[in-house]
Amino acid sequence: MIERYSDHAANERTFLAWVRTAIAIMAFGFLVEKFDLFLAIAGQELAGKSRRMPSIAGQTVGNIAGLLLILLGCATLVLAIVRFRKTARDIESADRRQDTGARLDITLAGLLVMLGAVIFVYLAYTTLSSL
Repeated sequence: MIERYSDHAANERTFLAWVRTAIAIMAFGFLVEKFDLFLAIAGQELAGKSRRMPSIAGQTVGNIAGLLLILLGCATLVLAIVRFRKTARDIESADRRQDTGARLDITLAGLLVMLGAVIFVYLAYTTLSSL
């Protein structure tokens, strides 16, 4: 039996939760980037080409937000790997160590909140401007 098996299993479950979160963030970034083009084409077809296409600036904001979400998902995955390895070493160590990863977690969460706010403002602007 592996010594401290339950601690290692908990560390692996946490790692897998981080991986799922990173995949979800990247998938959402892909959706944000590609869905903007789909909305433009669908809106044009449904309105009988009487509606105007979203502005180039609006499409650019959607594309940048999508790419940033994909990059943020990649950064989350790298952070997950680093924390998994560090925690595994800490579990095996006889020394007692303090957790130093809280700042990275808060920074990552803050970036997600800011990106979400930008996407919200973008969607609100495009919705209100089409009325």
